[in-house]
Amino acid sequence: MPTSRRWAVHLLVVVGALVMLYPLFWLISSSVKPNDEIFSDPGLVPQTVVTDNYATGWTALGVPFSGFFANSFLIAAAAVAGNVMSCSMAAYAFARLSFRFRRLWFAIMLMSIMLPIHVLIVPQYTLFKYLGWVDTFLPLIVPKFLAVDGFFIFLMVQFIRSLPRELDDAARIDGCGPVLVYWRIIVPLSRPALITTAIFTFIWTWDDFFSQLVYLSDVSTYTVPLALRAFLDSSGGSTWGPMLAMAVLSLIPVLGFFLIFQRRITEGISTTGLKG
Repeated sequence: MPTSRRWAVHLLVVVGALVMLYPLFWLISSSVKPNDEIFSDPGLVPQTVVTDNYATGWTALGVPFSGFFANSFLIAAAAVAGNVMSCSMAAYAFARLSFRFRRLWFAIMLMSIMLPIHVLIVPQYTLFKYLGWVDTFLPLIVPKFLAVDGFFIFLMVQFIRSLPRELDDAARIDGCGPVLVYWRIIVPLSRPALITTAIFTFIWTWDDFFSQLVYLSDVSTYTVPLALRAFLDSSGGSTWGPMLAMAVLSLIPVLGFFLIFQRRITEGISTTGLKG
């Protein structure tokens, strides 16, 4: 590629990146602006820097924002543990074990990926209401231990199918049953797919708003997305400065998680996609 063309491509990529990152820069800049300057001045450099937005937003709802972070971390960590364990076990069964109607159940699992959550929310809410789980974390955690995320099952099935079956046969010769084959052979070799599942589960659970809005109503159980929504009153008004300040803080765990495991995400997806 000629040097001029290479520079043009790099310049185009940089401009595109700046356009994509502008909302993030605007959010950070607006979090230290006075309320009357946030929408009147669209520039990224604040004329007046106000750091009180962070202190005000931290206690604006009558409960320290640290409680909302703790709730989100608890739900996200439990969801990660549940998805990694249950989805890997279901994927192992579909990829390696023989049982009646396996292809039928696999097809049903794939069809479940196509169902939007809005179709399932009413029957699920009815069930959890009957169990007395509404306004607790259980509806957001327990299903994750029952392999309900078909996307991750499908991802792991594709990965496990790429592993040599000779390894399973060798383990059986050594006296391993299906459980030990799963634990000693499949789990260690499926690390890229497991890490990918953990990363996306954490990010999607942390950012989830709809499910948490349906099941959580007490302020003490609010997660970070619900706490940010609580800054808006019924008329649509808001203390924008404190809300944007807390929005900036809410991005730190997700951005940190993504930056730390960025290479793992790429490896997991590329490995799963290339081996089929």
